Amino acid sequence: MPLMKIDMIKGRTEKEIKQILDISYQVMLNAFHAPEGDRYQIVNQHEAYEMQILDTGLDFKRTGQVIVFSLVTRPRTTEEKQTFYSQLVKELNEQLGIRTEDVMINLTVNSDEDWSFGFGRAQFLTGEL
Repeated sequence: MPLMKIDMIKGRTEKEIKQILDISYQVMLNAFHAPEGDRYQIVNQHEAYEMQILDTGLDFKRTGQVIVFSLVTRPRTTEEKQTFYSQLVKELNEQLGIRTEDVMINLTVNSDEDWSFGFGRAQFLTGEL
């Protein structure tokens, strides 16, 4: 946890997608101080016409390499969130050449009672996690 959904336009190679997953996982572990193995990632690939990700008036252009990271997570500090944002963009840019303006990130916060990792139990509440 968190649950990370990654939306992108079709066309990336399997290797590049795996690298995006690995980079985002490592950044999440470091920024959120999560335990190793806390990995829940889902990639959704779209036709270009299915993703309209504009700049909200910030005066920059996105390319066909745009990626949207949507995370559902337990509460995080402002510092943890900002670290995650900046480190994810930095690592994707440095390691894969993904433009910083082509990365959009959204966090949705929920609580322990909102998670079941299997067996129909709320493991954060039962003490299993």
